[in-house]
Amino acid sequence: MFKILVAEDDTNTAKLMKTIIGTAGYNVFLAENGIRALEILDRQHIDLIVLDIMMPYLDGFELTQMIRDGRNDIPILMVTAKHLPVDKRKGFLVGTDDYMVKPVDEDELLLRIRALLRRAKILYERKLHIGEVCLDYDSLTVSRYNDVQTLPQKEFYLLYKLLSYPNKIFTRIQLMDEIWGMDSETSDVTLNVHVNRLRKRFVDYPEFEIVAIRGVGYKVVKHVD
Repeated sequence: MFKILVAEDDTNTAKLMKTIIGTAGYNVFLAENGIRALEILDRQHIDLIVLDIMMPYLDGFELTQMIRDGRNDIPILMVTAKHLPVDKRKGFLVGTDDYMVKPVDEDELLLRIRALLRRAKILYERKLHIGEVCLDYDSLTVSRYNDVQTLPQKEFYLLYKLLSYPNKIFTRIQLMDEIWGMDSETSDVTLNVHVNRLRKRFVDYPEFEIVAIRGVGYKVVKHVD
C-alpha cells in the first residue's frame, strides 16, 4: 500500500484529505506543519507528499526546498489557496511536481496523485515507454523496434520531460530553467532549435508529437494508450 503524507495546518482540511485519500486505498500520515512533516519523513518511508504552502514554522515552499536540497525525489503535490501565477511559478522552481488550487475536486486530486506515483515509478526505473517507443535515461537513447537513436544530452532531457507529462503544457521559462538551469543565459531561440530537431528526428514516430502552444510553450500529445 502506498504511503502518503499530508502536511496541512488546518485540522478540518487535513481530516477531509485523509478521508478522501484513505478511502482510495492509500495509507495516510498527517503533519500539522513542515517541521512535523520532516520528523515523519525521517522515520517513515513515504511515497508521496501532499502539502499546503501556508503552514507555521516551515511553510510549503521551504519544506519542498529542503527536501530537494537533500536530493530526495519524492513526488510533491502542492494543494493551496495561493492562486497567483507567481506563487505557482515559485512552487515549481523550488521543486514541486504538481500544483492545485483550493477548493480541489476530489476526483481530480486522486487522479493527480495516481499520475505522480506512476511517474515516480518511471523515474526509479529510469525508462519511459510510450507504445513501442522506449526512452532510456542512462544511455540517452530513444528506440523503436530496431531504430535506436542516441540523442545529445539536452535534447534527450527535453524530450524525456515532455513525454513524462503528456498533455501538460510547459512554459518556455519552465523548460529553460529545468533543462539548462536558472542561471543559464539560454534564450527562446535555443529552446526552439532543440524542439525542431526533436520533431525532425521523430517525424515518423506515430506514438507522439510535440505541439507548440502559441505564446506559452510546448506539450506532448500521445497517440497511444
